[in-house]
Amino acid sequence: MSIDKKQIYIVDDDESVGRGLECLFMGYGFSVRAFSSAEEFFSAVPNSIQGCLVLDIHMPGLDGWETHRRLLKSGCHRPIIIISADQDRRFKDRALNAGAAGFLYKPFGYQELVELINLTFERRESERMPVKSALES
Repeated sequence: MSIDKKQIYIVDDDESVGRGLECLFMGYGFSVRAFSSAEEFFSAVPNSIQGCLVLDIHMPGLDGWETHRRLLKSGCHRPIIIISADQDRRFKDRALNAGAAGFLYKPFGYQELVELINLTFERRESERMPVKSALES
């Protein structure tokens, strides 16, 4: 990943959602890869690769919950934003309590998602910045 382009991964079994988000993010200057299944994502992207994952909950095979759990269990520190068409209001609490960086219900505003991703990258950058002590000032 170059310093100028932030990497986003999309995992959604609805190919039209994946393509739409891919086009949207590329328009904002992100580097993007879309996958139609969690299995495809796991086989292509090692944990060591940085980026932000936009992950759908309801998918055949490995669903979003299990994918998120496996990523956390494997020590992956990539931020994950979970999206869902299911309007169950408990999903958002469950996702955030499990460590997701954000959660959006479909249909969501594209600007809302882009702002959430930018905020997620800003948080990651601020976590990496060394903190100056009072003696260094």
